[in-house]
Amino acid sequence: MDLFSRSWTALRTAVADLSDADFAQPSGCSGWLVRDLVCHLVIDAQDVLITLVTPAEGEPTRNAVTYWDVADSPPTGDDPLDALIVRLAAAYGEPWLLKFHLDDVGSAAGRAAELAAPALRVATRDFVLTTGDYLAAYVLEWTLHHLDLVAHLPDVAGPPAEGLARCREMIEEIAGASFPASFSDQDVLLVGTGRRAPSEAEKAELGALAAQLPLVLG
Repeated sequence: MDLFSRSWTALRTAVADLSDADFAQPSGCSGWLVRDLVCHLVIDAQDVLITLVTPAEGEPTRNAVTYWDVADSPPTGDDPLDALIVRLAAAYGEPWLLKFHLDDVGSAAGRAAELAAPALRVATRDFVLTTGDYLAAYVLEWTLHHLDLVAHLPDVAGPPAEGLARCREMIEEIAGASFPASFSDQDVLLVGTGRRAPSEAEKAELGALAAQLPLVLG
C-alpha cells in the first residue's frame, strides 16, 4: 500500500509540473494526447474512490496479478468510454482545469488508500479482492501510465524505481516467464505491454516469450 502511495504521488506530481504545451503532446497511449491521458487518470481516481467504499463478502476471486485480464488485441479507440475520454478532455479547455481536477480527486483517492484496511474485501468489475491486492494492482496502472505520460516528454521525471521493479515482477507473473536480465525494468514494461516493439536483437533474447507478446492488459 505504501508503494501505491509513492507511485500515485509521483504520477500526480509529474502532471502538476507539466507546461500547458505538454498537454497537446502525444502520450504513450495510442491515439491519446497527454490531456486525454490525464483525463483518464481522473476517471481512474474516481474508480479507486468508488471501489474503496464498495465492501464485498465472500472469498477473494482475484489478487493483484490476476486482477488483470489479457486481451487478444490492443484497443482500437472505438470503445464508448475511450471515445468519451477524448471528448471530455477537450471539454476542459484549459490545462489548469485538468490539473485542478486531478489534484482534487487524486488527492482524495490517495488519502482513502492510506486510510483503508489492507484485509478489507472490496468489489470491482465483478471481482472480489482484498484492499491490499486492489491497491497493489493499481501500482501497475500508475506505473504504466506514468511511462505513457513521459513517452514524448523526456524532461519530465519518470516513475519511481521501486514501482518499476515491482511491476516487472507482475508482468513476468502474468506472462508466466522471466524476461532476459539484459532488459531494464522499464524495457520489460514497454515491450511486454506493446508500448514499444522489440528490436531484432531483443526478439532473439526473448526467444519463445516473444510469441506471447504484447500482453494487452485490461
